[in-house]
Amino acid sequence: MAASDLDVAYVAELARLKLTGEETALFQRQLAQVLAHAAKLQELNLEGVEPAAHAVPATNVFRADEPRLSLTQEEALRNAPRAVNDLFLVTKVLE
Repeated sequence: MAASDLDVAYVAELARLKLTGEETALFQRQLAQVLAHAAKLQELNLEGVEPAAHAVPATNVFRADEPRLSLTQEEALRNAPRAVNDLFLVTKVLE
């Protein structure tokens, strides 16, 4: 896809963003720069290079799962906007 093919106004509309003409032009230029950089990466010879999710191998990055004390019901409800019968009261989202 060429940079000139990008329809920033259309994408902004899909994302429900209201952009000014100046913002649209700025994002058009920035996206063109990103695509130019990606095109440069396409020129690299990657024969024999295995795909990787990380530049450096990462193993055991999670802490050990150890039991610990949690909040009491009173502490959990302390900052609740609305609570009834020791429960969070939330707005109905389904009819």
